[in-house]
Amino acid sequence: MDSVQIETASSLILELPQIPQLQAPLTPTPSSKSSTRFTKNAIRTSLKASTADAVFAAVFSLATGGILLSNFLVELDASPVVFGMMSSIPMLVNLIQPLGAYLSERSTSRFQYALWTVGIGRLLWLILLIGVVGFSWGWVYSLQLEILTLSIVLASHLLGGLGSASWLSWLAVIVPRKLRGRYFGIRNSAASLTNLLCVPLAGLLISHWYGGTLQGYGVVLLVSIVFGMLSLGCQYFKLDINPKVQNAIVEYPRQQAENSNTAKSLPKTTSLPVNTTDSIWKNSNFLMFLFYSALWMLAVNLSAPFFNLYMLDTLHLDVSWVTLYASLQTGANMLLMIFWGKLADKIGNRLILIFIGVLVAVTPFLWLGIDTNNFDLWFCLPLLHILTGGTWAAIDLCNNNMQLEIAPIKNQSLYFAIASAVAGFSGALGTTIGSCIAQFAQHGGLLGIFALSGMLRLVALIPLVFVRE
Repeated sequence: MDSVQIETASSLILELPQIPQLQAPLTPTPSSKSSTRFTKNAIRTSLKASTADAVFAAVFSLATGGILLSNFLVELDASPVVFGMMSSIPMLVNLIQPLGAYLSERSTSRFQYALWTVGIGRLLWLILLIGVVGFSWGWVYSLQLEILTLSIVLASHLLGGLGSASWLSWLAVIVPRKLRGRYFGIRNSAASLTNLLCVPLAGLLISHWYGGTLQGYGVVLLVSIVFGMLSLGCQYFKLDINPKVQNAIVEYPRQQAENSNTAKSLPKTTSLPVNTTDSIWKNSNFLMFLFYSALWMLAVNLSAPFFNLYMLDTLHLDVSWVTLYASLQTGANMLLMIFWGKLADKIGNRLILIFIGVLVAVTPFLWLGIDTNNFDLWFCLPLLHILTGGTWAAIDLCNNNMQLEIAPIKNQSLYFAIASAVAGFSGALGTTIGSCIAQFAQHGGLLGIFALSGMLRLVALIPLVFVRE
């Protein structure tokens, strides 16, 4: 039997290269907790804290998204429109990320900015916890609780969107470039393993809670909020960065060059301002990728939010069954991620996206024959979720790699921001259209959405053929 050597986060951190010392200008002055001098021990502590942050954040996400929140809405008899809105909100908030980046660059501490954005966003879930208690005591009606849930999802994700760009920039400075791939692989694996273990346990707790499933969800929500605060506490032990000092260090060579009034004195890493908007619209390869991304996200999200709804509401499966299937999907995704990464290095990302994309497009059709007999419960549904997890590991990995391949080195962040905004908007549009169609039984309901999504996924792969990697 083949054996696989697994690297732990602690063993990886010990391999850190020598980190150069960065000397900031005298102005602007960093905050008391900020520092621009990176030592090896400080980097090690920051990476360990970031890994713990990912694990605790995975526990926080148990009740604030995914299958457990979907089951909560099913218990409230929420309509498909509510499910579509809940799924479209996280994608729509991508449009606010540029504003978040603008605000974060005018702060003096990445850590403090995270507290004011992500921290407040997580504390808002306490309001839903109060609503669950009020519903149990008869003070709140189901429709009011549905509206409250959607409002908190919107507000918390908006605040999270404001802090997302700052968080990515924070980690980009802390994590050494040579270790980014391996470190983020280990960090993501730790978070996936946490989900794999905790989601079934949380599902069992909710379904067997003596006070009912809604009270059980309230208990899980309380635990999730506590772990969300612990996640933010881990960020205190990471090297804090003052964005103003960071930008001053980057701009200092350019300011020297401009003061010399000679173009020849510009450093090699410094370039004169260009019209980046014109260059993007002239990049036909990137525009074709945007066209593929928009169609793909529209087709996928036309049905993606409704598979859990179909199992919980139409098939009337217990939430413990659905969480078990979700864990199988997560496990397959985690195990096959390394395989797809090695294969992509050999044959490229585009070929994998095309061939595996066909499997992903066919998957919704496989749901048309699913029933509640023992064969489907014990064989077909587990196999279907394993197939979904394994194929989506390839899609997610290769889509990200394709963006890195086709975006020019200059102004990469602008290309990524546009791609994220387009994907978020088209994905939200897909969930909105799907939720509207699901309301009308004459169009086939959820099964009709699955079939339509499968056909559109096949069509969305056509522009990918013309994208050059």
